[in-house]
Amino acid sequence: MNRSPETTGRRRSRWRTGLIALASSALLVLTSVTGSAAAADYTQSATSLSATEARISFTPTTAAVYVDVHYLVNGANQQNFRMTNNSGTWTQTVGSLSSGNVVDYWFTYEKSGPQYDTPHFSYTHSGGSSTVATPSFSPAGGTYSTAQSVTISTATSGATIRYTTDGSTPTTSSTVYNGAISVSSNTTLKAIGVKSGSTTSAVATAAYVIGTPVATPTFSPAGGQYSSAQTVTISTATSGSTIRYTTDGSQPTASSTLYSGPISVPSTRTINAIGIKSGLANSAVASATYTIGTSAGCPTQSDTPNFGPNVRIFDPSMSATSIQSQLDSDFNSLKDTLTAQMSDRRVAHLFKPGSYSVHDDVGYYTSVAGLGQNPGDVVINGAITVDAFNESDQGVALQNFWRSAENMAVNPIGGSNRWAVAQAAPFRRMDIRGNLQLYPASYGFASGGYIADTKVSGQTASISQQQWYTRDSNLGSWAGGVWNMVFSGTPGAPATTFPNPPETTLGTTPVSRDVPYLYVDSAGKYRVFTPSLRTNASGASWANGSTPGTSIPMSQFYVVKSGDTASSINSALAAGCNLFFTPGVYHVNQTLNVTKANTVVLGVGYPTIIPDNGVNAMQVADVDGVRIKGVLFDAGTTNSAALLTVGPSGSSAGHAGNPTTLQDVFFRIGGSIAGNATTSLIVNSHNTIIDHIWAWRADHGNAGTWGWTQAKADTGLIVNGNDVLATGLFVEHYQKYQVIWNGQGGKTIFFQNEMPYDVPNQASWMSPNGRNGYAAYKVGDNVTSHEAWGLGSYNFFNVNPSVNAYHAFEVPNNSNVRFHSLCTVSLNYQGLITHVINDTGGVTPPGTVPVNVVSYP
Repeated sequence: MNRSPETTGRRRSRWRTGLIALASSALLVLTSVTGSAAAADYTQSATSLSATEARISFTPTTAAVYVDVHYLVNGANQQNFRMTNNSGTWTQTVGSLSSGNVVDYWFTYEKSGPQYDTPHFSYTHSGGSSTVATPSFSPAGGTYSTAQSVTISTATSGATIRYTTDGSTPTTSSTVYNGAISVSSNTTLKAIGVKSGSTTSAVATAAYVIGTPVATPTFSPAGGQYSSAQTVTISTATSGSTIRYTTDGSQPTASSTLYSGPISVPSTRTINAIGIKSGLANSAVASATYTIGTSAGCPTQSDTPNFGPNVRIFDPSMSATSIQSQLDSDFNSLKDTLTAQMSDRRVAHLFKPGSYSVHDDVGYYTSVAGLGQNPGDVVINGAITVDAFNESDQGVALQNFWRSAENMAVNPIGGSNRWAVAQAAPFRRMDIRGNLQLYPASYGFASGGYIADTKVSGQTASISQQQWYTRDSNLGSWAGGVWNMVFSGTPGAPATTFPNPPETTLGTTPVSRDVPYLYVDSAGKYRVFTPSLRTNASGASWANGSTPGTSIPMSQFYVVKSGDTASSINSALAAGCNLFFTPGVYHVNQTLNVTKANTVVLGVGYPTIIPDNGVNAMQVADVDGVRIKGVLFDAGTTNSAALLTVGPSGSSAGHAGNPTTLQDVFFRIGGSIAGNATTSLIVNSHNTIIDHIWAWRADHGNAGTWGWTQAKADTGLIVNGNDVLATGLFVEHYQKYQVIWNGQGGKTIFFQNEMPYDVPNQASWMSPNGRNGYAAYKVGDNVTSHEAWGLGSYNFFNVNPSVNAYHAFEVPNNSNVRFHSLCTVSLNYQGLITHVINDTGGVTPPGTVPVNVVSYP
């Protein structure tokens, strides 16, 4: 968002001023029309394009400044569009038509003088029989531990859905769908859409497996670094179950090798296993990586390292007063939006297992985390709080960036914990024993946010949050939603009702891997736990016991502290070390090269990497299992081609069983320093998981560090790899396409975007196809399969409000390129977005009111 006090002050009264603006706009249209134009002034027509589409055309005798078309289909649901000028003829496509539909339409246009309205015209569609859109299920079919309430919908207006619950093929005489279906046991739902005069849809199928899953298998010894071959046993606590496993890192299935006894592991490999039992859901996938041999391994580091002066480590033997004093001191130095937001100060608050009666107000660049292996090992009797802390915030939380909470249980004072944040402020592995409030105490606006692997026993309330994404968590209930609330794999989440209210829910997350985290073992040694890959994940990974995964001793980590150079860090990487970045700012004069499979790069306290002399900050080889978490890349003053690259161009290896994972990885162009980077993140490796990033070209900051020519950056994310998954994608203010997705089979669950505020004029912001502006999210022209859920793009062209963007989402027209729950918003009506996706969706209206598209195509 534009986080200047002037703008955020205006937005606090958005709903009230929006209604006034909408009423004023309608009055303006009525009073500015001088009368109907003579028929000789233009020609118009409406013609059939297909069974479901027609084109309305308008050709003025002399050039028009603009032409708007207004139409109703069968007398209902008026639509208003700014038409597209094609060599003097203005056109607009009308979709979702059936044979016999009547389109009533008229035009508003302007030449060099006044604005005119035309008479009304009528067109009856005769494009032939159309096919009803295939029904969809929410939540999607999958494995669930509790009963599910399943809704069925079709994008075809007026269609009736017929369905079966016994796996048989539905017919036009099957049960009529008239409300949510309770699925409490293993069930296969099938459905068709039926409409008079249209062809019946294809059959949609969703299979639901309901029941307690088999206990996740465990390995003995646990995965890790060993000097010699290991003999590994696998077990599960579920009596009568069998175990299937793989040793090449691929996902195990019911036909994988049957476990019958100890497995010899003579060399480095990854073992994945599942538990199977008739009548129960399959277990989650357990994974353990065994690194055998020390000849090329990391030189042994300390397993009780000195983490440096910016890491606070608390233990229960310390007095609550002394701990509180330290927490307050750090907060007071990092709370102020005007002075701390772009400072170099970084800090981490780490709590050893035990109980603490404290409250931690979390300021900028602060990580708060428990050092237990499970969230319940550290209990805060108090609060971990973010709010609109400062008078300059004017009661809003639009700038509460760069802070985090992780791996703790909270018994909140008063029953509720407040986490009123904006972007880059993850809330992970938290156990909230009460309510969670995601909005400021003042009820002012907030622009978050992200939750994962978390349990909230009470209500989670977003209220004034503009958008939010929650992944693989357990909620007591949910309340609130402004524009775009998205959930995946979250029992307790509301059903899909987008756009009213604007909630989109997927029953599971297709693939997920929870974050690596630091903990202390029973001997007082530090270790890093790396959770296993999960498929069709639902609920917190620790909801039914400890998170499956592999523990790595701290002796295999090089601890990066102030004074370390790119050369020393690269030497550690080349020797086979993992990296643990402590809080600080690190300038690198050479690219950090991650070349070895299964390398972990873990940061706490927002360690910030700044490339000098135009180098790329970090690059990852096309190898298995690299994990990067908790790092901020800040562009240097000399342009870098990219800040982070995953896999070289042309990467071809498959990594489905052990993908590279990017989590809580953030990018900044300008704001702190006048940085420049052509692209922030390039993903070339297949199967990469992008789990919560914020790529931000600054719209405010230190003087001289932001602006159209001071902070240059074309694109936030380019995806060239196939089967890449993004969960929680925040990309803002880049000067060309915000996201370019060229890989096949990609998926995005939640996207939040703002177009650049500071476009000086339309001529300087035209896409290669000649259209006004750049789409926020572009799927490459050659892509044949892609799917995305819950996407919002907003504009605020405050430097030049005459600027507009043709559309926010630009995708190939292909039945396998599918989008669900999209919206656009013009913030304070500073400029326009003409369409939502391709030519579908209307122009953004005044009043900061969203334009919604439920599905495309």
